[in-house]
Amino acid sequence: MVPESLISDVFRHVEKAGGLGIGCETGVDGLFAVANVQTTECTASFYEPIMCLVLQGAKEACMRDRIVRYGAGDVLIVSHAIPVEAAVIRASPSEPYAALALQLDLALARSLYDEIGDVGETQDSLHSLDAAASDAALIDAMHRLFLLSKDPVEARALAPLVLKEIHFRLLRARHGGMLRQLLHHDSPASRISKTIATIRGNYKTNIAVAELAAECGMSLSAFHEHFKSVTATTPLQYQKELRLLEARRLLSSSGLSVAAAAYEVGYESPTQFSREFSRKFGLSPKSQKSEARSLAG
Repeated sequence: MVPESLISDVFRHVEKAGGLGIGCETGVDGLFAVANVQTTECTASFYEPIMCLVLQGAKEACMRDRIVRYGAGDVLIVSHAIPVEAAVIRASPSEPYAALALQLDLALARSLYDEIGDVGETQDSLHSLDAAASDAALIDAMHRLFLLSKDPVEARALAPLVLKEIHFRLLRARHGGMLRQLLHHDSPASRISKTIATIRGNYKTNIAVAELAAECGMSLSAFHEHFKSVTATTPLQYQKELRLLEARRLLSSSGLSVAAAAYEVGYESPTQFSREFSRKFGLSPKSQKSEARSLAG
């Protein structure tokens, strides 16, 4: 059961920070507070490795054919940086959506390798995006971490201890299987994580999938299989998602023209860029730019 005091405290924190609908930082590095008073449309984005504890309301995240719904008291675990489409599906002014999101620290998780014991792995637990009901201990740890964010002195001294506890409990969670796989440097999950970092660091340039497979020490067929099991897409499609999302950000926040934005993210043909952008987001790049300008003005 999520304490009512935590729900109200998180909502007030977000409201005071002007973060309704977008979220805001807290006084603990990597911990974010989120609140929304209305449902939202499904929007394409990238999820970084995070955990999210929903305090009130509900949300839905989709990876191609996989749909994950999570509501009050549920914990979402995202083990890799993955493209998703997500929406708040339950929220209102009287019962806002509220959540706490924490960036995962892989180095911290790996430091707990010898301490988590035998969890009893099953294939059903191996998802890079998964949610399940939290237990009281994890909710309590997140509550204590949020309270620490209000006092910089306590946060510096005690947050590392609570963060260690939270990572321990996530690694022990039934649906933390893919996160547990990342504890092994040579596991397919870890190898794909390194490939994802390579693609993200070079998303503007053309990539050779065979070279990525070789760097992973996998055959081309095995590489495709493992990459898709983690990201629900192919390496080239993953790169395209990165390019299009960055282009949307540029069109919404900079003075770049459509053609300039296309070239900036690695497209050689503005026509192809416009076609793929429209297919992805349901509006043309020009309309995206105009819409952003009208909202800003």
